[in-house]
Amino acid sequence: MTGFDADGVWLRCALHAHTTNSDGDLPPDKLVRHYAWAGYDVLAITDHWVRTAERSTRETLVIPSVELNAQCGGPEHDAHVLALGVATDPVAPEDAFAPLEEVVAWILENGGVPYLAHTYWSGLRTEQWESCPGLLGIEVWNAGCELEIGRGDSTVHWDEALERGRGFFALATDDSHHPGYDSGFAWTMVRAPEKSQEAVLAALREGSFYGSTGPEIRSVEVDDAAVVVECSPAASVTLVASRARGARANAGRLGYPKDSRILARDDRGLITAVALERPYAVPYGRIEVADERGRRAWTNPLWTATAG
Repeated sequence: MTGFDADGVWLRCALHAHTTNSDGDLPPDKLVRHYAWAGYDVLAITDHWVRTAERSTRETLVIPSVELNAQCGGPEHDAHVLALGVATDPVAPEDAFAPLEEVVAWILENGGVPYLAHTYWSGLRTEQWESCPGLLGIEVWNAGCELEIGRGDSTVHWDEALERGRGFFALATDDSHHPGYDSGFAWTMVRAPEKSQEAVLAALREGSFYGSTGPEIRSVEVDDAAVVVECSPAASVTLVASRARGARANAGRLGYPKDSRILARDDRGLITAVALERPYAVPYGRIEVADERGRRAWTNPLWTATAG
């Protein structure tokens, strides 16, 4: 499931943000108000080692969550894990953090949804985390890490795992600590039957969402021959499938087509619908849309080697 083949509503979600309960600038109630003003339907407050359970408002559903540390190959390899919707307060260890497998197991045992945060910023290698049981995915984009030191893009780690048959999903997040400076740059569009914590967490478990820093992906249809995408006006739409394989449509003066056919454009010539040829016998396929400002959106895998 990717969200495009599901019933329900699209919910704009901020799934990584901090308050004064850890190292953020705003107290929880003001952070909720900030994201409500910004048009977000859902906010997961992910303070470090503190489960913040702030009240929801009429505009914004608040999901109590937490960000935990874990060893990922040894004590010198610090990984951060989002525990979205976890129902229990964590207890920080007195000495070394637990291995990633134990942290993920604790999240699952306590009703949470585990996603690995900012793998590029953390300096992790794909082989350090891709075999972790129960881990659902990673952040493909972390706006805070990108704004601070240019290490917010983890697509290469995601693609490495997907190519090896690991069917991970990927979030796009702000990781906001300084709202107004590092907020509203990225979000996860969740497709759920209703705006409730249970429905949102179920969608995150199933991959019924896409991440974005701007573009809107309106529909995706997949068959054996092609992937047809409808989107907000785009400079390019890419089917990422594996090394040196895939398809892409480009707008612009030359509009180089690689195994693609543009079906519709806006009045400026930007792409609004495209058919991308599906390569034969590739381990996975996902869509990436880029607008004329370079902002991107990412679907979850449309197929994987393990899922068929």
